[in-house]
Amino acid sequence: MPELPEVETVRKGLEKYVVGLRLEKVEIINPGPFQGDPQLVEGANVITARRSGKGLILDFSSGYSLAIHIKMTGQLIFRDEATKDELLSLKVGTIPNKFTHVIFHFSQRHSEAKPKNLKIFHDAQDDNRDAILYYNDMRRFGWIRVIKTSEIMDIPFFKSMGPEPFGLGIGEVLTLNLFEEICKGKTTKIKPLIMDQTRIGGIGNIYANDALFDAKIDPSRPARSLNSAETEKLFDSIIKVMKKSLDVGGASELSYVNVLGQEGEYQHHSLVYGKDKKPCPRGDGIIKRIVLGGRGTFYCATCQV
Repeated sequence: MPELPEVETVRKGLEKYVVGLRLEKVEIINPGPFQGDPQLVEGANVITARRSGKGLILDFSSGYSLAIHIKMTGQLIFRDEATKDELLSLKVGTIPNKFTHVIFHFSQRHSEAKPKNLKIFHDAQDDNRDAILYYNDMRRFGWIRVIKTSEIMDIPFFKSMGPEPFGLGIGEVLTLNLFEEICKGKTTKIKPLIMDQTRIGGIGNIYANDALFDAKIDPSRPARSLNSAETEKLFDSIIKVMKKSLDVGGASELSYVNVLGQEGEYQHHSLVYGKDKKPCPRGDGIIKRIVLGGRGTFYCATCQV
């Protein structure tokens, strides 16, 4: 599913295109993913777009927020007059489509008094003051919740989130000292450990594979077996591969796209992820695929020790 670089890319898009707009109407096509009373955010302006781990938060001037987890196949696609001609990835198709479950109708009017006879359009071509945010989700694993802004961190998903790299989210920042404490004395294999969202927020399968390869560490090793130099190298490698992904807009392995419906490029830069039986990038051996913690794991048995 989308990891920190993908969700941060979506957050940046929401910050650019949605923050400052007024939410006129929440059109719920399929009520499954949506929880709460939409009227608590309708008529309010979006004031902030935040992120914690793989979760998104839109804060409104009403004192309520939308907490959003796009999970494996969720998409947030924005359209207004300025962006209506942006090309959509084949991972989106057309909008709206049969996987569109919620449509957020925005207006660039900032007055708290709702104009009379306001028309809301699915297509912004007819009124350049209006904008649409579509929530698509093929597998329907994602969710959207209306909640008081002051109670966001009471949601178990956010409350249990571990510290994360970069300090771009709302939670604690993962430092080398914290990372050393997370690994210290743990018998858990290092790859499942760094993917545990309660220990470290935002690292998923793609970047765990590539970071361990970059650090030359066997993903099956118990975390406590790493010496100080190896722990520091792995910490630096996590930052390195995730920064690379942020720079190229994330990885579009499955359904992930940014808010304009465009794919990221990291899948073209991955080190070992998805490269079963291909030559090691270092020329040391052949990439192997095993399963750790229920996830496909790619590594080079020659150079990762």
